[in-house]
Amino acid sequence: MTTRSLLRALTVAIGVLALTPAHADDPKPQHGIAMHGDLKYGPDFKHFDYVNPNAPKGGQIRLGALGGFDSLNPFIVKGNPAGGASFVYDTLLTSSADEAFSEYGLLAKTVRTPEDRSWVEFTLRDEARWHDGKPITADDVIFSFNTLVEKGAPFFRFYYGSVERAVKIGPRTVRFDFKPGENRELPLILGQLSVLPKHYWETREFDATTLEPPLGSGPYRVKNVDANRSIVLERVKDYWGKNLPVNIGINNFDVIEFEYYRDSQVAIEAFTGGRFDFRRENSSKAWATAYDVPAVKKGLIKLEEFDHDRPAGMQGFAYNMRRDIFKDPKVREALAYAFDFEWSNKNLFYGQYKRTRSYFENSELAATGLPSEAELKLLEPYRGEIPDEVFTKEYNPPKSDGSGNIRSNLRIGSKMLRDAGWVIKDGVRVNEKTGKKLEFEVLLVSPLFERIVLPFAKNLEKLGVTARVRTVETAQYQRRTDTFDYDMIVGSWGQSLSPGNEQRDFWSSDAADREGSRNATGIKSEVVDALIEKVISAPDREALITACRALDRVLQWHHLVIPHFHAGYDRIAYWDKFGQPKVTPTRGTQFLTWWVVPEKAAAISNARTGAN
Repeated sequence: MTTRSLLRALTVAIGVLALTPAHADDPKPQHGIAMHGDLKYGPDFKHFDYVNPNAPKGGQIRLGALGGFDSLNPFIVKGNPAGGASFVYDTLLTSSADEAFSEYGLLAKTVRTPEDRSWVEFTLRDEARWHDGKPITADDVIFSFNTLVEKGAPFFRFYYGSVERAVKIGPRTVRFDFKPGENRELPLILGQLSVLPKHYWETREFDATTLEPPLGSGPYRVKNVDANRSIVLERVKDYWGKNLPVNIGINNFDVIEFEYYRDSQVAIEAFTGGRFDFRRENSSKAWATAYDVPAVKKGLIKLEEFDHDRPAGMQGFAYNMRRDIFKDPKVREALAYAFDFEWSNKNLFYGQYKRTRSYFENSELAATGLPSEAELKLLEPYRGEIPDEVFTKEYNPPKSDGSGNIRSNLRIGSKMLRDAGWVIKDGVRVNEKTGKKLEFEVLLVSPLFERIVLPFAKNLEKLGVTARVRTVETAQYQRRTDTFDYDMIVGSWGQSLSPGNEQRDFWSSDAADREGSRNATGIKSEVVDALIEKVISAPDREALITACRALDRVLQWHHLVIPHFHAGYDRIAYWDKFGQPKVTPTRGTQFLTWWVVPEKAAAISNARTGAN
């Protein structure tokens, strides 16, 4: 071999090595992947345990939605996407609802990742097709990833922030290489990637709102659209993936229609009047009082509570710490003494709720008692940078006897405010240095919360603090929250049994200044940033639990929110036209595993006709 030939051969070899993962192990392709531990379902599984594999297909259902919509693109900041807009797209993998965090092949036939999870490789199924019949390729996957990161909502940049690049290995194989640092969740969250058709979007503006029915590959396609009023989805009869184990017993309805209503009260009246078929009830008052109607008494409407074991996450009055009045944690802590949960639960919620105290409520991830030895190993390096209470006290929000008399709590809150430099002058709480009044606005999107906020505002008034309540329509609320243009909102952060990269979007310093992020409170803390990375890089379940509890403690003692409440069950009202699987999984009832029973549907239709 000549010197030139040798150099050429070496160059080719080096090029091949550059595209080959630099790891000794050569992982085998798998049918799924678990965050920690083993998969519940083996490679030859037929269907998930919580479905009816013989569920019949057919029937039409109507669902209610609130507000309005002006777009069929659920992946961008602009516009309000329609309900069910994501139903038209398939993802690389799909989660099971009865495991902490496991995913199985959907578009991808196999997934491959090394022990250190420094990269992941997906090989698409040969039969995967778009609704126009064209095959789904590696080019579509790479286009989807790049487009969502560059033009999608800020969430995607955070969620996929540790991905170095996407590499095409073959016509149907894509590998994602990761940046240095341990991030064991990345293979799974890339499995959640909604794959978009490159040939369709190349001639359209991805970051613009649109009402044009998009091309997808999923079990449903958009049939009809009436902006701000309704959207109709129809099941794709020749859907390429209908016989996959992950889809057996799921997506049983032929037609799904979303009808929009201006508020919850109107929606409830529409539901009980027969306008739509299924409703998840979020209001304790409505659950206790709004369904005293003939259809319920006759058994035409069923009211059921489905227990679940999923984390409740956090909901609460969220302070926007970008506002000067909320920068002092003592002020934030003090104002919490004006919220009387016990009275609210008794008089407003019909005793249906428990008080929330953790950002990972209703799970083993929640911090309780004092830090364990394992938690202290994570927290000790930050002693002096985080509140001392993290090490010495269990966090619990203020409590009352439920009588409505919270003078003792208000005295505590008043003292805290005085100590923080806010004094009473002519009956008004003012800053002793600047004379500025302690006043703020609570921004709402749902009138339902006014009954909760107004008693809170009355208690604040006793502290000399003015809280104004403002309810705005959906589009304005979305814009104001995206740009952090508020003093206080009702914030909520849902959690899974396996938290990870989404925590960056919730609490990281980078997210605090990025429009459209979920960092509603504006927290910026190097300690929180570091603990988030501990959560993300946890090598096993035990380490994940420890990291989540440590993060939870630090968030709790930052007094970012005034915690609200939660229930350990789902309240569901439905017209009795459905069949249901016998098993309810960990995450609660899965509506797309239900089906229409023709005889029941006919009886309901006749009853509705007779009532009208």
